[in-house]
Amino acid sequence: MAGRQDGDAPGHGADDGHAAWAEELLDQLRPAGRDPRRVVAWLAGAAHGTACLLDGTGTLLAGAALPLADDVTADLLAGRFASAALQDETRHVRAVRVGHPQAPAAGVLAVSRATPFDRRTADMLTRAAAVVELLLRAEDTTETGRRLEQAASALRLAVLQLLMVEDIVSARRVAAGLWPGLLDTDTAHVYVLEAHPDERERLTAECLDAADGQALVVRCPAVDGHVIVIAPAETTGRALRSLVGARPRTFLGGSIRHSLARTATAYGQAVSALALARFRPDGTAVYAERTHPERLMDAEALRAWAGRLLRPLDTLPHHTRAELVATTRLGLEFTAVSAARILGVSRNTVRARVERVEALLGADFSLLTVRAATHLALNTQAGVAPEPARAPAARSRQVGLDELLAGPALRTWAHELLGRLAADTRDLRGTLRAWTAAGGNAERAAQLLGVHAQTVREHVRGVEPVLERQLLAVGSDLYEVVLAQLAAGDLEPPVLEPLVPETTPSGGAEGT
Repeated sequence: MAGRQDGDAPGHGADDGHAAWAEELLDQLRPAGRDPRRVVAWLAGAAHGTACLLDGTGTLLAGAALPLADDVTADLLAGRFASAALQDETRHVRAVRVGHPQAPAAGVLAVSRATPFDRRTADMLTRAAAVVELLLRAEDTTETGRRLEQAASALRLAVLQLLMVEDIVSARRVAAGLWPGLLDTDTAHVYVLEAHPDERERLTAECLDAADGQALVVRCPAVDGHVIVIAPAETTGRALRSLVGARPRTFLGGSIRHSLARTATAYGQAVSALALARFRPDGTAVYAERTHPERLMDAEALRAWAGRLLRPLDTLPHHTRAELVATTRLGLEFTAVSAARILGVSRNTVRARVERVEALLGADFSLLTVRAATHLALNTQAGVAPEPARAPAARSRQVGLDELLAGPALRTWAHELLGRLAADTRDLRGTLRAWTAAGGNAERAAQLLGVHAQTVREHVRGVEPVLERQLLAVGSDLYEVVLAQLAAGDLEPPVLEPLVPETTPSGGAEGT
């Protein structure tokens, strides 16, 4: 006698079997599972056949392709049928539409087996389709959220890059769409947070929560473990300090308040402060907390000297000049690769822009003294607000870099700073002098000193915690120490010969 087609029999056995496979199916919704492919694989095994999942276009998503006619698939996806049953000499196939009848189809789930479908197997297919639908919808929601976050992250980076090249108007326009009012300010602090690269995603999310929409939070494109925060509001800095205090092995460096046009300068200050933060018990530091050489120079003479040195750049169109200056400032603070990532251009573009400035200024950036002097001039000029034109005044005697470095306050600071190295039994100051004169090249410095290059590197590393400045990485810390060496007489001032602009009379060239 042939058995019943649905295969059901009265008694507890059927209920127990139903409970077992239903529990297995529900397991697919646990956090460790939640993969439609796993559901299809489970269905194939539980139905003692093969199974497949097609997406809303009829493309195979999971499982093995089954002999479903195109018209049957089209009818199911279009909602003309909720399910279909097919049979040939050797196989029995059932397919169901995945998704609600009133909504676009999420796909088609089908099972093929050698024996006819009983009620239990048909129920498995129907319930599995419901689970697959939930998982596919969840994937769509997660993917949509991920894409939105990627788009927002890309926009935040674009705003940062516009600020870095002083294109404030464009930066505000880009930011206004998603963060209205965020950049409706003239000044801001820049903070750089550092954690292990594996922790950066979570750190970024925590920074976004701490900022509460009042700051621009960007994953640093140059350093994997860094997060950059541009914060107009003072409360953001306090929130970030609290965040760092609650996270082990996380550090925070901050700049003083700058105009948005000086974002690149503020970023360099934040990175410099970050190096100091690594030596602080609370893991935080602000750039303004220590004395800087430019503040000890005659301000008027310093501005005049910087203006003369950078005068060749004044002949360029405003946009070109701003682009070259911003790129050169970053190129002096970081490697060409890092500067390129920050600006969103190629490293060859960075090198070309820096070399153009180098040629205009008649400078040799392979010399650390030249780089330090140019860095000083760029930062000095960036801090000068535009002034209205004045009637020509009597020209006072021009002060050169050597005289700027000879001021008593600066020399006292330089001798105090470098004098800290005397406490070490090694000749750290002599090694530092040779290393700087060799352009930061340990091998050349070792030849000058007659020691091994590794000895030079160890001595320079020994200088860093004593002076509380990072030297092996280019940047503001290094240039401050170079200026200290120049002021103390450990090094000779560089010779800078900028090109005379074509609009300047031949007799108007000025020394620097």
